[in-house]
Amino acid sequence: MGEGLVDVLSGGISAPKTYVGGSPLNVSVALARLGHAVTFVGRYGDDGPGTMIRDYLQANSVREALGPDGMPTSTARGTLDPAGTATYDFDFAWQLPALSEFESALKDAQLVHTGSIACVVEPGASTVLHAVETARPHATITYDPNIRPTFVRNHAEAVAQAERFVKLSDVVRTSDDDLDWLYPRRSIADSARAWRRMGPAVVAVTHGSRGASGFVENGEVTVPNRTVEVADSVGSGDTFMAALISGIVDRELIGSAQREHLRALPADQLRQILDFAIRAAAVTVSRAGANPPYRSEVQ
Repeated sequence: MGEGLVDVLSGGISAPKTYVGGSPLNVSVALARLGHAVTFVGRYGDDGPGTMIRDYLQANSVREALGPDGMPTSTARGTLDPAGTATYDFDFAWQLPALSEFESALKDAQLVHTGSIACVVEPGASTVLHAVETARPHATITYDPNIRPTFVRNHAEAVAQAERFVKLSDVVRTSDDDLDWLYPRRSIADSARAWRRMGPAVVAVTHGSRGASGFVENGEVTVPNRTVEVADSVGSGDTFMAALISGIVDRELIGSAQREHLRALPADQLRQILDFAIRAAAVTVSRAGANPPYRSEVQ
C-alpha cells in the first residue's frame, strides 16, 4: 500500500529514461516476481504515465484494489551520480479514497506492507495509518520508512510519524541513512534496538555496500554484501524489503496467529533471510532502474 509513480532518470550523456517506480509499488512487483500473490493499493492518473503503471502491474501479475483517478500520475525526476545513486525531485500527489473502497483487500490480506512517501504526505498518510490499524488484528504488518527529506517540513513530526508505524509493525526494514537522519545523536545500532523495543519482532538495517544487520529478540546478526557491477541503486532497498518479507512468508510466519512465533525467530534464521535479501538486492543494483529479480535469478 502506497505510492506508484514514474521515475525519469538521467545521468552522464545518455538521454533520460523512464521507469515505473514508487517504493511500495516496487515491493509489490518484487514480491510477485518472487512467487507471491500480491494486491497493490495505490493511486495513479488516467494518463500516459498511469498507463505505464497499469501495464507494468498487469505484466507482473500484481492485482489492483483501485483503478486510476482524476489526478495526474506522480513523477520523480532522478539524477544519477557516478556511483549510480539517484537524487530526486518530485511532482507528487497522494491520497486514497475512503477505506470502504479497498477494505475487502485488507480483510483478505495475511500481510500488509507500506512505507515511504505514502506514510508522510497528507491526506493519504492518515488513510494509510488507519488501514494499517484496521489490518493489524489479523495481518502481519511490515514497514519501510524510506525517508525522503524533501517531503518533511518538521523533523520532530517526521520522527513521531515513523514511530507510529514502527509501533504497529511486526517487521521493519530501514537504512542507516534513514536512522541517522531521524536520530542524528544516536548510533545506528542503538536506534534499531530502540525500534525493536517499540514492538516489531524484526528490525533490519541496510548499510549500502557494507551489507545489512538484523535485530530480533534472540540476537543480532550482520550479513556482508555481494560484490557486483553496479548499474544504479534504484529500487535496491525495495527489493531487499520484498525479499525480507518473502523469507518470512516462506517460513509460514505471517498472520496475527503467527505473531509470537515470528517474535521467537532464531538469529540463525534471520541471518539466512537477510542473506537472501542481500542476494536479491544485488541483482537489482546490477541492472538499470527498479528491476527486481525473479526467484530463479537469486543465486
